[in-house]
Amino acid sequence: MGSRVTPGWIGDQGAPVRLLLLRHGQTAMSAAGVFSGRSDPSLTELGQDQARRAASYLASRQEAGEGIGRIICSPLERTRQTAAAAADALGLGVEYDDNLIETDFGRWEGLTFDEVHRRWPDEHAAWVADSRVPTLGGESMSQVERRCSELVGGLTGGSPGSSPDSGTVLLVSHVSPIKAILRDALQVPATMYSTLHLDLAGLSAVEFYPGHSMVREVNDTHYLRHSA
Repeated sequence: MGSRVTPGWIGDQGAPVRLLLLRHGQTAMSAAGVFSGRSDPSLTELGQDQARRAASYLASRQEAGEGIGRIICSPLERTRQTAAAAADALGLGVEYDDNLIETDFGRWEGLTFDEVHRRWPDEHAAWVADSRVPTLGGESMSQVERRCSELVGGLTGGSPGSSPDSGTVLLVSHVSPIKAILRDALQVPATMYSTLHLDLAGLSAVEFYPGHSMVREVNDTHYLRHSA
C-alpha cells in the first residue's frame, strides 16, 4: 500500500490528499461490450460479487491504516451498488457527485465499438484521435476532464474557496472519469485513453501534494482472483 508520509524521489513532505479510484462492477451492458454511459443498468450477479470482493479488500486496507474517511460516487445505479458494498464494509455513508458520472455517449449508447465505427467511421476515428471531439450528440473526454478536475480541485484545495480534504477519499466511478483523473495526475498525453485498460471493479490510487501528484497504484484486481 505504501506510506503516505514518506518522502518520495522529488521530496514529498507531509500527508497528501489520497484518492482511491474504484470502477463499478459488471453490468449486462459491460458484459456485452457496448457503450454504457448514461444508461442505468444494475450490477449483474457477478458484478455484485466483484463489488463485495472490492469492499472486503478495502476493509482490510482500512484496518491496516488506510484512513478512508469519505466515499463519493457517481449517481448511476451501478456505482451506487458498488459504493454501497464498500460503505457497508467500512461503516461509512455515501455522497453522490454528478462530476463522477460516465461520459455521455449520445447516439453511440448501447452500441459496440465495431458498430459505431461501421456506422460513423469518420466521427468515431476523430473521437479516438482527439479528446476535444465529442461523441455523436454527446460529450468529449475534455469535458469529462473538466468536471473531474472540478471535483478533485475541491478535494485537494485546488479550487477557489476550497481546503484540502484530510485522509483518504474513495471515489466510485466509471472508466472514463477514472482515466481522466489518472491522466491529470500522470500529466501524460490524451493517447492514454486508448492505451490504458481499466478492469471492472479495478482499484487505482493517486496522491496529490502541493504542486504535484503521484500515482501509486493502477488497476489492481488481485482480490477478484481469490476464491470466494
